[in-house]
Amino acid sequence: MTDTAATSQSSVSSALKHRISRPDTIWLSLPGIVYLVLLLIVPAGALILLSFRDPGTGAFDLSVYRNMFSAGVYVKTLINTFIISLEVTAVCVLAGYPIAVWLAGMNERRRRMAMWLVLLPFWVSPLLKNFAWIVLLARKGIVAQILNGMGMEGGLDVLYGRGAVVFGMAHAMLPIAILTMLPTMLSIDRRLQPAAMTMGASRGQAFWRIFLPLSMPGVTAAGLLIFVMGLGFFITPALLGSPRETVVGQMLITQVQKLFNMRLAGALATLLVVVTLVTIAIYDRIFGMSSVSGEAKSHTHRQRLSARIGNALISALATLTDVFAHIIPARLGRWSLSIFVWIVLFVLIVPVLAFPPMAFNSASFLEFPPTSFSFKWFEIYLTSAQWTGATIRSAAIAVAVGFMSTIIAAIAAYGMARSRSKLSSAVFLIFLLPMIVPNIVIAVALFYVFAQMGLIATNVGIALGHTLTALPIVFVILLTTFRAMDWRLLQAAATMGASRWQQIRLVLLPLVRGGVVAGFLFGVLHSFEELTIAIFVGAGVKQTLPKQMWDDILLSIQPTLAAASVFVIFVVTILFVIAEKSRPR
Repeated sequence: MTDTAATSQSSVSSALKHRISRPDTIWLSLPGIVYLVLLLIVPAGALILLSFRDPGTGAFDLSVYRNMFSAGVYVKTLINTFIISLEVTAVCVLAGYPIAVWLAGMNERRRRMAMWLVLLPFWVSPLLKNFAWIVLLARKGIVAQILNGMGMEGGLDVLYGRGAVVFGMAHAMLPIAILTMLPTMLSIDRRLQPAAMTMGASRGQAFWRIFLPLSMPGVTAAGLLIFVMGLGFFITPALLGSPRETVVGQMLITQVQKLFNMRLAGALATLLVVVTLVTIAIYDRIFGMSSVSGEAKSHTHRQRLSARIGNALISALATLTDVFAHIIPARLGRWSLSIFVWIVLFVLIVPVLAFPPMAFNSASFLEFPPTSFSFKWFEIYLTSAQWTGATIRSAAIAVAVGFMSTIIAAIAAYGMARSRSKLSSAVFLIFLLPMIVPNIVIAVALFYVFAQMGLIATNVGIALGHTLTALPIVFVILLTTFRAMDWRLLQAAATMGASRWQQIRLVLLPLVRGGVVAGFLFGVLHSFEELTIAIFVGAGVKQTLPKQMWDDILLSIQPTLAAASVFVIFVVTILFVIAEKSRPR
């Protein structure tokens, strides 16, 4: 017995020494970090430095900024971009919060089914959704026809204004806000509200004083993400807005593609980056970045002040809710929430459902509902070398992006999941950089650097850019997968004599296969729908399917666009269903 105990103690001691001597797995994130540095930080830095150099001498020069600020149009456009992003953020948070609460209150099976109504519109390109709204909300569109049938002659002139831009951008980014808030809500202990009610709190008091404060980290993170993404959004303002709604992204396209003024483009990109960094700094001072990373952090004076202001507002809302509770029955309030949620979900899914009927119309223009039936636009789409070439190129690039993003993200996610390093939060934020830096800035920076490397108008250049912007979502999926795994299973396999390769092949890979497949498919979906990088890096020579659709919308709208859209929606739906089925529960 003594020998056995000694042997066991020796084995444990040896295992502990081996574990202590083994380097932390955080180093596995280095390939991904290097990729982000080379394709994001270096190009963005080079573009920013370009705006500070004299093109003739290379000396430090601020003339482009003096000229830009002296011309009021650029300042006005920047302010316009900031205000539109702020309005979109408010709409997304206010409309998305009730939906996230509604989803969080469901059981797992019902929630996953309801999430399809949120996720499917998320993976359909804003380009298609915005154009669907153009058709639906046109003067002779179906909405105008319904209003005319109700006696409102002339309908409503809702397109090409600030309201249409804010609505279109909020429609595109609302699923992101919901997906950002939902995990925080799911982590809240549901027993807290009933406990508060047993101590005399009303249902409204329990919600406002318990659930809302605990859900605020997700709300503030969603607000930050939507605002930052809105700064670089240009598709919706270009399609649904008027010249008064011009944003910085549109000016960047003009300076690069039409005027080839890279120095002014660099200055505009610098302004976007500065506004983004200032926003993040303000967010950190008020809420703390711990609300994003999930780490505890001591509250500063400003954070305590914001907490006091928030508590005062919550108390007022809770009191107001109690007043209304005596007037409005509780059942009516719950019905109101369900009605609101289903209306928003219906609005989210409408553009996805609108294109298929339009593609089967025989008319030479897009209309909804269609007045006749024909397959001719599908025939034109399938026999057009331009459309089929763009489709094949998009598919090939998307598969390559799926493999590259999955490999890079899987290595980093495995390293972070097994790491105990204090650098984990910093690494996590680094991998989220492509979501934090405005997409239009990434595209222009890649255009500037790739032009010097001969990668413009190449499939390789587009694939590298798409991989960069796909990394965050693929990384998050795989990190969640690895963190949910029970690592003791590998140790058990090792004690039974399995080699390292056998542990990976027979234990690790089967357990994470679903997450890896989901990450790969979401990388494919991202690339297949991506437009911004395709516009700049493709340079109009290498046409992807989204870029071909963009050109068709801007130059000559044909029902062939609807046929191509049906194909895109079909592919997105199939891949989305497979990814959802594969994703770890």
